[in-house]
Amino acid sequence: MRTDPIEFEIFKNLFLSIAEEMGHTLCRTGFSPNIKERLDYSCALYDADGQTIAQGDHLPVHLGAMPLSVRAAIDHVPMQPGDTVILNDPFRGGTHLPDITLVSPIFLPRKNAGAPRLASETWVPTTSSTSPKPAFYVANRAHHSDVGGMSPGSMPLAREVFQEGLIIPPVKLVKNGIIDKEILALILANVRTPDEREGDLTAQIAANNTGASRLLDIVKRYGHKRVAHYAALTQDYAERILRRTISHIPDGTYQFTDFLDNDGFSEAPIKIHCTLRIQDDQAEVDFTGSDPQTSGGVNANLAITMSASLYAFRCLVTEDVLYNAGISRPITVIAPEGSVVNARHPSAVAGGNVETSQRITDVVLGALAQALPHQIPAASQGTMNNVTLGGKHPVTGAPFAYYETAGGGMGGRPGLPGLSGVHTHMSNTRNTPVEAFEQAFPLRIRTYALRQGSGGVGQFPGGEGLIREYEVLTEVSATILTDRRESQPYGAQGGTPGASGRNQIIRANGEVEHLPAKARIELHPGDRLRIETPGGGGFGPA
Repeated sequence: MRTDPIEFEIFKNLFLSIAEEMGHTLCRTGFSPNIKERLDYSCALYDADGQTIAQGDHLPVHLGAMPLSVRAAIDHVPMQPGDTVILNDPFRGGTHLPDITLVSPIFLPRKNAGAPRLASETWVPTTSSTSPKPAFYVANRAHHSDVGGMSPGSMPLAREVFQEGLIIPPVKLVKNGIIDKEILALILANVRTPDEREGDLTAQIAANNTGASRLLDIVKRYGHKRVAHYAALTQDYAERILRRTISHIPDGTYQFTDFLDNDGFSEAPIKIHCTLRIQDDQAEVDFTGSDPQTSGGVNANLAITMSASLYAFRCLVTEDVLYNAGISRPITVIAPEGSVVNARHPSAVAGGNVETSQRITDVVLGALAQALPHQIPAASQGTMNNVTLGGKHPVTGAPFAYYETAGGGMGGRPGLPGLSGVHTHMSNTRNTPVEAFEQAFPLRIRTYALRQGSGGVGQFPGGEGLIREYEVLTEVSATILTDRRESQPYGAQGGTPGASGRNQIIRANGEVEHLPAKARIELHPGDRLRIETPGGGGFGPA
């Protein structure tokens, strides 16, 4: 088929707009503040083989890993028209248990079968009017603020994945356009906030329905052959551009090592080592030499490690390309099984998705900085500063669970200082507005400010971290999963490191307790939890 460059650009933006519209649907129909305020979700389109065509500008840690969940759904569940598969298993393409993924196949109508129709709760499709196999897939992943487990928010200090919450293998949540009430009941029986979970799950179904509807619209307008042709071209184009980008990196071997503070049970730092090999237009990212998997929950699975590695290389691309399957083709990731970057079942993984993913990014960028010293920025804060809170509302008696992350300092960059108080690298969520937070939960935000002086010094200084202080109005169980409380975000090209973060409890009587990077705590009315996030490293000599 002949390729028109103008039409190629149109299709590229069509695919991206579908993924973005899926995200808007999820945001507008979601129940929890984590979805509708923080936008902690991601959406994408896939071809008939489960290869990514386009994904919205959502969370990098979700999007690089989600293709493995799509692959698991395809391999384990025969899908029919109107079906949607649900899963969160970290060892089948998931990241950690709160991230629940929904995968929906898109079948095309046969000729003369009438206009395409979308699955709904009342429509039961017939296979005689559809193509024999899916032509595309749509999927989205959303972080649920509770999926059971040993502590509210499902981000506990755990020693195995069974303690972290409900594990969902690939199963059909929707069959022939109708929600399976038994599967839904099983899920809701294992969470602390079932109404909110049901609302967010149905919002995810709506998001996939939006994606399916829009894809069917463009197939109806342009024909399946033409749409599939341009979908493949966007993948090939992304590959071609990334190969050209890699070819501009000097051939050679580059190494970098950095550490996580600890795993929440031992005080020993955890090493992540990267050896980067560049040859012509290909890259090999080798994590041999990283520490073995730990007894705590900072273990990353292979999906997370691949996601962080691909993200680092995608950042080098200056052209406007879609983040799709083409990005992975020039890159080989080696992650020894049983290591902290490719943990075996049943290791705990809640912190691997949010903390270890950030350190993997730091070491890959650190290795790249040796080859491209005047292009790679200093380290950003290197943590998502995870806080989960839960208890019972003092007025209604209803249980509540909340999860959020906090921004920090971005590393200084060639020609520009780092931004202050932002999410960086593998996280891309918003904050929760104070008004929305205080309306939804029996808590108050006492302080929300930039942490002055926390950015590293340099010609282009690092951004400042944040201070976020929560006051509880009832009995609350809380878990914090943070890092860079012992280590510091590194500076680059003569810049100094950013300041380490700090966690404290300020009791109602004024006593101050200093907390480690990872802790489970009990708070009483009037107590305050104070999170001070790290600053970014400085770039260049001051």
